[in-house]
Amino acid sequence: MNTFNSVTSTVFDLLFGWYGSFSAWIDIIFWSCLGGVVALVVYKHVSNQKGIERAKNDIKVHLMEIRLFQDDLLGVFASVGKILVKNVLYIGHNIMPMVVMLVPMMAIIVQLVANYGYAPIDPGKTELLTATLDPTIAGPMSVKATDVRLELPAGIELVDRVRSNASGEIAWKLHLAEAGDHVAKIHVGDQVIEKRIAVGGDPRKIPVMRTKSLEGLLYPGEAGLDADSPIADVRIAYPQRDLGWLPGGEVGIMGTVFVLSLLIGFAFKGVFGVTL
Repeated sequence: MNTFNSVTSTVFDLLFGWYGSFSAWIDIIFWSCLGGVVALVVYKHVSNQKGIERAKNDIKVHLMEIRLFQDDLLGVFASVGKILVKNVLYIGHNIMPMVVMLVPMMAIIVQLVANYGYAPIDPGKTELLTATLDPTIAGPMSVKATDVRLELPAGIELVDRVRSNASGEIAWKLHLAEAGDHVAKIHVGDQVIEKRIAVGGDPRKIPVMRTKSLEGLLYPGEAGLDADSPIADVRIAYPQRDLGWLPGGEVGIMGTVFVLSLLIGFAFKGVFGVTL
């Protein structure tokens, strides 16, 4: 997880942000369109193009049979059954290219969201920093929520420790007084887990969450937690970044990439000679 995020972050950090204040929407549109082209190339070379074309033609034939012989009830049922079988074959031909396309498309979406989906928290705001203890850690590493201590840097003040319950979730209410990339430290036994908190300043890659689960692949703003960490995840909520006429936030960027890549794929399938 950390290796994947590190490699993709290194690459995209060099490629993003060349256009100043226009970088967000230019990068989102460009990489969405490029993702559609990459998907076409992958689809053409990985999928069984002849099998897809044959399945589609067979489906058309059976649909025509239903229209021509609609008075023959048994024949209609037989044609419907054949259509279902051909649809299963069509979907089967699409599984492998979908799996292969998942890696580059996921990298593009995750990096776009990390760089443009969130905004730093405004100075003066109060937010919750939440950590969840890992219940699978046993023996000398086993700790209670009450044994966890938070160390804060200058510029961030503790308002209250609002929750410490049997589920192992702890939340601290923090007053984010000063702008900067602050580092909070969570002490659990002899281990220290750091969490960056972005407050004010220019838009940048936002450190939403640190986790030891595969969910960390979606949040490359910080390294994931070690497997032996007594903390399962630590996170803080950030506001959506205003992208003007483009939909913002994680869902907005994902939707934009999905729609534009599909449009490019259908628009240029003939150019690349791809049967979808």
